[in-house]
Amino acid sequence: MQGNGKIVIVGAGLSGAVIGRELALAGHKVEILDARDHIAGNCHTERDADTGVMVHVYGPHIFHTDDAEVWDYVNGFQTFMPYKNRVKTTSKERVYSLPVNLHTINQFFGKTLRPDEAKAFIEEQADKTIADPQTFEEQAMRFVGKDLYEAFFKGYTEKQWGCSPTELPASILKRLPVRFNYDDNYFFHKFQGMPENGYTDMIGRILDHPNITVKLSTRFERADHADASHVFYSGQLDGYFDYEAGRLGYRTLDFERFSYDGDYQGCAVMNYGDASVPFTRITEHKHFSPWEEHQGSVCYREFSRACGPDDIPYYPIRMVEEKEQLAQYVTRAEKEEGVTFVGRLGTYRYLDMDVTIREALDTARLYLSTLSESARMPAFLHRPV
Repeated sequence: MQGNGKIVIVGAGLSGAVIGRELALAGHKVEILDARDHIAGNCHTERDADTGVMVHVYGPHIFHTDDAEVWDYVNGFQTFMPYKNRVKTTSKERVYSLPVNLHTINQFFGKTLRPDEAKAFIEEQADKTIADPQTFEEQAMRFVGKDLYEAFFKGYTEKQWGCSPTELPASILKRLPVRFNYDDNYFFHKFQGMPENGYTDMIGRILDHPNITVKLSTRFERADHADASHVFYSGQLDGYFDYEAGRLGYRTLDFERFSYDGDYQGCAVMNYGDASVPFTRITEHKHFSPWEEHQGSVCYREFSRACGPDDIPYYPIRMVEEKEQLAQYVTRAEKEEGVTFVGRLGTYRYLDMDVTIREALDTARLYLSTLSESARMPAFLHRPV
């Protein structure tokens, strides 16, 4: 698929918008296609007509990064307001602070421990018989012990992933999930915030360039773009190949939206750790814009389940069977001419927004350098397997 026509980008989310903008600035004509009737992909935000609340239509997206260039980039298109993600969780009809911190530990165990005392106490709770944790459950039991694991990790993980934590790799719980101070900011990153007028407005500004044409409600068909100079594809990797090696596994989300007159839960995110509660969390969207004031409220109950053919894929599963399929698709992709796979779906990797933007910027720059050097543009910036 190598021609002299315009550059075609599949997907008007972060990956497609950023790549499109960079190539348009370099003088290329860019056509961006999206099957949905709106831009911004899963970052799409819109004002609720009744309350005026800025709603994160596909669930909350909180921007956090240590990448100064990416932070400057997004602030070039939208003012990012200060926002700290302070998550709460309900377990056995009591509310605690997440991530597990010194306040959580003292409240849960009825203690008044100082940091060093808390470290020693948690080490006493830990299952020291587990020398080399292999599963999510073993990792949690080794580091925080049975009580904290069952209260804050077990039920939530079962609901989120649809399987027992004994079936999940330890790598999902990468590091000690405990802080021995009172810091309840969910993220460690230097730069954190929310776009003042929402992500859709920001992405609309990124796309606002005379060299960019956006076509919504338009599905990509390979045969229709055989003469494209290059295709950047942010759709599902397996979908590009018509699922010929089977469908890669994803989790999807269902949202039960409801309104409330007043303040429903007093925070943006309330997790529900008990397996007996069918949803994983409730999000109250006006709290994602704390600089605004609204009497009414819009909330989502969030349910996780296996992704079907007609569902929106959210989280790549990447268990053993998916990795075997993925390797087949990666091999096929690398044999294609004139197409590069980008973003969470195109590379079958969980990517935060800042990483998505970083990779989009790097992909566009690599493409421009390959043109100047008459080199071949690779199928992947970072090989998914």
